[in-house]
Amino acid sequence: MGKPERPIAAAKSSAPSLRKARTGIDGLDQITEGGLPQGRPTLVCGGPGCGKTLLAMEFLIRGAMQFGEPGVFMTFEETGEELAQNVRSLGFDLDALVAQKKIALDHVRVEPAEIEENGEYDLEGLFLRLGYAIDSVGAKRVVLDTVEALFGGFTNEAILRAELRRLFRWLKDRGVTAVITGERGDQSYTRQGLEEYVSDCVILLDHRVNEQVSTRRLRIVKYRGSTHGTSEYPFLIDAKGISVLPVTSLPLDHEVSDERVSSGIPRLDAMLGGAGYYRGSSILVSGTAGTGKTTVAASFAHEAAKRGERCLVLAFEESPKQLVRNMRTVGLDLEPYLRKDLLRIHASRPTFHGLEMHLVQIHKIVTEFDPAAVIIDPVSNFSSSGSNADAGLMLLRLIDFLKSRGITALLTHLTSGGSAMEATDVGISSIIDTWLLLRDFERGGARERGLYVLKSRGMPHSNQVRPFLITSEGIRLEEGADAPAARTHNRPGGRKQA
Repeated sequence: MGKPERPIAAAKSSAPSLRKARTGIDGLDQITEGGLPQGRPTLVCGGPGCGKTLLAMEFLIRGAMQFGEPGVFMTFEETGEELAQNVRSLGFDLDALVAQKKIALDHVRVEPAEIEENGEYDLEGLFLRLGYAIDSVGAKRVVLDTVEALFGGFTNEAILRAELRRLFRWLKDRGVTAVITGERGDQSYTRQGLEEYVSDCVILLDHRVNEQVSTRRLRIVKYRGSTHGTSEYPFLIDAKGISVLPVTSLPLDHEVSDERVSSGIPRLDAMLGGAGYYRGSSILVSGTAGTGKTTVAASFAHEAAKRGERCLVLAFEESPKQLVRNMRTVGLDLEPYLRKDLLRIHASRPTFHGLEMHLVQIHKIVTEFDPAAVIIDPVSNFSSSGSNADAGLMLLRLIDFLKSRGITALLTHLTSGGSAMEATDVGISSIIDTWLLLRDFERGGARERGLYVLKSRGMPHSNQVRPFLITSEGIRLEEGADAPAARTHNRPGGRKQA
């Protein structure tokens, strides 16, 4: 018997990885794993109003401003003046970039009625004009907006397809990173149905309305030579441009801290092993209306700001001024920390956006402000923007995101009267690290409040219901534990409802 054959080692590839041009657009570079294919054409397609022109323009502007890559924007619909005015509201000074020869604008007027189709027709004139614009600024990036306006007057499909292929090949030969926008067709991603095949990357934008709430979404349909995110990702257009957010949950590999941070209520800290919450953990404060959830949350925000740490409050029921006034009556003066920008209150109605758009907006605010703590008051309001299951999934992604950044998150939840004490409509109780329950009880014929620590992972904690008062000096927990004991509500089969 001969010697066994040794396995053949896989040959290491010496081919360089695909070069990419960063877009500078929040989230898009992460989804594409580095940006758009450098020196190759990318097709951005979608219906009217979904953001195609804006994405292409932002790619061009950020390339010139952030990455030292001049660009050419050739438009077949809007004039240069109209484009400059449109992006001015997003904080981009297109006129200044043109004056500095970082961007060249060229409006090509195409009238379909004036186009004569014959076998000799080609785009040679367009290539000359585009080539001159590229040379005038040394462009590395090119945008053509939109391809339908250029080819819309053609009925000869053979000529149209031949010229489309030649256009994309010409752009490749010039070595420019090109973005071509196109309107979505009925049976294909574009009206011509060919652009998607000759493009190296295809990005599909979508603007849909569900139950009177609009959401924009982005999907990478294909990307030759590169892996990429394949899901639909919600994106936001606001005063600073486009932000895209991957909506999948992050892996459970975030760092944890042994450091403890005070709740702002000394006797509550004592109930939590004497030192408060773990930094970077998640806390849920639930209870019926009027039990003091917002005051518990504001106490934590006040304490974080007093330590010199930034805290972000996302309020969905009260305006910032109303919240500041109300908390002042219980001894929590938030105004000085707002002026120092240690505390920021962002208030909006939960129905203003869909759930995914709320997630994108929160992600953007957190990234910009970089807080050590985030308060969401209350998360139960998200149910008005979608189903309880959808709200729970959105909050799961949000909590994962905050934990990945080491941010301590405190969420309040309004429970309805008569519901199980351990019930949360949005179903996030299993992923919460510390859970505080606030409740009403009768004692001596008077209505009183009680606080109970249902769970607190990784630390010993009191399991008694502590009566407390909300006074002009904040929350005051009583020493004793003589409130009625908390009842456990079980589901069929003996499992605790959560």
